[in-house]
Amino acid sequence: MAKLTRDEFISALKEMSILEVNELVEAMKEEFGVDPSAVAVAGPAAAAAPEGPSKVNVVLTAAGANKIAVIKLVRDLTGLGLKEAKDIADNGGNVKESIDKEEAEKIKAQFEEAGATVELK
Repeated sequence: MAKLTRDEFISALKEMSILEVNELVEAMKEEFGVDPSAVAVAGPAAAAAPEGPSKVNVVLTAAGANKIAVIKLVRDLTGLGLKEAKDIADNGGNVKESIDKEEAEKIKAQFEEAGATVELK
């Protein structure tokens, strides 16, 4: 297959319907594992941005064997009551939302020390 120039590619896109362009975008996501629309919006400035989000959520996925220590930690970090903290320890859920990644890493370390499993999302 011959390599298309930028102008030829844009000409081909102009001839496509919105549905065809959407299918092309989906195929590019599947083939390359990248959302081309996100790259187009972000542009060159994104290359200079730090990796990953600057704000994350700390999500408790499992309390582990030492559930009492985890409940105490949830209460200390969130200010929730005993029942609410126990519900998070039992069922998992957000402990902190939209916090700096550095602070989230510290909180994650505290939970892991208590035997819990935590994810940063």
